[in-house]
Amino acid sequence: MSSSNGKTRRIVRHDRLRSKISGTAQRPRLAVYRSISHIYAQLIDDDGGVTVASASSLEDELRGQTTGSGKILISKIVGESIGKRAVELGISEIVFDRGGFKYHGRVKAVADGAREAGLKF
Repeated sequence: MSSSNGKTRRIVRHDRLRSKISGTAQRPRLAVYRSISHIYAQLIDDDGGVTVASASSLEDELRGQTTGSGKILISKIVGESIGKRAVELGISEIVFDRGGFKYHGRVKAVADGAREAGLKF
């Protein structure tokens, strides 16, 4: 880790996290990525190498609910959306992957929204 670049450090943290956690068909990994403007969440089965479900702040159905809202509120709505989709697929337990980001703010809001929708982790 020779560079003190923030993105590089996040990727190193994420690699360290990913060495310890993995998603399965029964308990997929909820991967969260936050960009400057948007937030993305995916349920991933690492054993099968497939994305089971996804949600993001770019989706048309979520954009209608989030106009003019703050980023944290939008993130919570994305978390609730991915949680509802998981419950519809019969998934109740997940492994949370914060993507190397600190567990606060928008990343925490996604987790809280997913918990409110009925996911356990």
